[in-house]
Amino acid sequence: MSRTSLTSLELLLAVETHGSIGGAARALGLAQPTVSAGLRGLERSLGVQLVRRTARGSTLTEAGVRAAELARDVLAASDRFEQSMAGASGRGSGRLVVAASMTVAENLMPSWLARWQRELTNRRVQRPSVELLVRNSVGVMRAVLDRDAEIGYIEGGDVLPGLTAVTVGVDELVAVVGPTHPWADGQVAAAPDQLATAGLVLREKGSGTREVLERALAAVGAVLPHDLPQLGSTSAIKSALAEGDSVGVISMRAVSGELRLGTLVRVPLVGLDLRREFRAVRRARDDLGAAARELLAVSVRSEGGSR
Repeated sequence: MSRTSLTSLELLLAVETHGSIGGAARALGLAQPTVSAGLRGLERSLGVQLVRRTARGSTLTEAGVRAAELARDVLAASDRFEQSMAGASGRGSGRLVVAASMTVAENLMPSWLARWQRELTNRRVQRPSVELLVRNSVGVMRAVLDRDAEIGYIEGGDVLPGLTAVTVGVDELVAVVGPTHPWADGQVAAAPDQLATAGLVLREKGSGTREVLERALAAVGAVLPHDLPQLGSTSAIKSALAEGDSVGVISMRAVSGELRLGTLVRVPLVGLDLRREFRAVRRARDDLGAAARELLAVSVRSEGGSR
């Protein structure tokens, strides 16, 4: 009797996790027909229907749910085998290098890593050591292309050639000021041209935040002045806003605490779409290792992406 491939079991678990064949394909960086064909092959080899396909998406049958439970155990055992053999052969201690943009690294990555490591512990899988490289979005993509990191997380924008991307979640940029700024009284709803000339403090070129803002302004015919201050981190911008004269455009994820406390105040914007996606990137021709695959799955589940 031929053995079931681990790849087909990963496809089944991806459908269970993401709720559809399309979502599974995006999470795994595969074409949807490839995933569909792999699942049909698994069903033929086992002689049972595993996936119920409807116009609203795909769900697992009762047999599929049971198969997914067993598949999770099989893949966990495979991971333990690989880790054990890696240790026996001296191939390393299971180290994963992740690159992340500033917003992701500061506001999302800590909870993703904690959840991922809890899941590994519950499955009795050895936890690899993790190194986190913090860059702007362009720097993240270059780190992945240069093989300095296996997987990267960026904020919107174009993906460099040689990479493939998976949507992890959504975000929104908001305009904020200090509590003594004239706009803090809530009487101003800033138009794009007002925002562009209102003493903005910006992230540096290459950051996802800067790129999303520039694109949104360009879409309505507004441009940023060339002489605006540029700071290398969100924390630095928030400190600058405390002086009272500047305006910042920052991820809602990064300022939610300050907005609750009142140390920063949100300024309503008119006619400007500042929504964006958080995306995971990997080298297009390389498969992710087990650790990176599982971290990606955790991040997508946490943020509700790739649906």
